[in-house]
Amino acid sequence: MLTEFGKILRKIRIDNCELLKDMADKLSVTPSYLSAVETGKRNVPEDWPDQLFKLYSLDIKDKDLLEEAAYNSKLQLKLNLDKLNNKDKNLALSFAREFQELTTIDKDRILEILSKRKRN
Repeated sequence: MLTEFGKILRKIRIDNCELLKDMADKLSVTPSYLSAVETGKRNVPEDWPDQLFKLYSLDIKDKDLLEEAAYNSKLQLKLNLDKLNNKDKNLALSFAREFQELTTIDKDRILEILSKRKRN
């Protein structure tokens, strides 16, 4: 099944009359790798939104959509804990360990807290 990012990639290919192989060549990857990214079996490489923006002369709105879709298509998220104090490390690790056990209500509360911080 195509990811949000995969749908945008496919639209770019169709709009440019390209096959999977054509786009894969431009991105210096194999068609199977590109297909795995489209279907969410592989993470979107960090530089792809920028590469696609340049390769296909996309407008800034399309680049923003690509970046958001790439973020939403992630299978894994890495968090740098290097400069965090022990309390903050503990919080981050506890959240990661317990995430799947959180209830919908818990997740809604956390999102509400984070959303309030964004607005301020």
